[in-house]
Amino acid sequence: MSVPALHPVHTASADTGPAGVRAVLTAYERLAEVLPSCTVTVRTGPVPPTGRGWTHAADLATGGPALDSFLAWDEAQVERDYGPGARPDVIAGFGLHRYAWHICLLFTVPWFLRRRVPRLPVDRVSYHRTRGRIAVRAGEFACLTDDPAAALPGARPVADEEALRTELRAAVAEHLGPVLDGFRPRMRRGSRALWRMAADEITEGLWHVGGLLGEEQRAVAELTALLPGPGDLYPAGAAFRELAGAEGGPAVTRNRASCCLFYTLRPDEPCLTCPRTADADRIARRVAN
Repeated sequence: MSVPALHPVHTASADTGPAGVRAVLTAYERLAEVLPSCTVTVRTGPVPPTGRGWTHAADLATGGPALDSFLAWDEAQVERDYGPGARPDVIAGFGLHRYAWHICLLFTVPWFLRRRVPRLPVDRVSYHRTRGRIAVRAGEFACLTDDPAAALPGARPVADEEALRTELRAAVAEHLGPVLDGFRPRMRRGSRALWRMAADEITEGLWHVGGLLGEEQRAVAELTALLPGPGDLYPAGAAFRELAGAEGGPAVTRNRASCCLFYTLRPDEPCLTCPRTADADRIARRVAN
């Protein structure tokens, strides 16, 4: 589980208290408590902010100057930490990973904590990457029929847990689909590879947050049910497996379904969930952390 580095910031907040805000706000507040580098501000007014470090998700989807500016941060970071010469597709991959890892939490954390799934298309989200802030405009959300929030304006009750998982997969795809289209010309990867990456970001983000909440085992079970294997939207599953011989009892790991391309910068330092990382190394790195 790799966590994209960002600077810690403040707690979650809302500018008003309508139904769509209340339905998700407590989940975002809990997220900020355990992961201060990801703070969500829930709004009900106009489109979330742009300028002064903010990037509107809809602008990333166009793949134009806004994406150039967004990726300039990744290029500068790679040159500073690893030296010049990274391929443009590697830079784009880093930028997409850092964006998608955090954005997927907008959907998975309310689902995991409150059984609510917000609909947040690209025109409702802005991202401040250097400060770890996300601003969203609250609106519709799915929930179970016995949720007290089912009576709130904007609620879309669904019959059962599988129906709610379907809503979650669709909500993430609704947001990420246009963003993947914006990044695709720079990535040197086809659509299927990018959607495999989306499955990785959904899985590894909530897996990490579940651990921070002290609920890793439940997060693994929930993600396995959410992404059981290749499907219509996501060509890869959560694919957790047990680490044999892990100190302190059973531990889980997984292999990424998509390549993060870090090997192009540090061939001898594979990521924790890279298929090239031996289980013994995974166990040692878990103990060290």
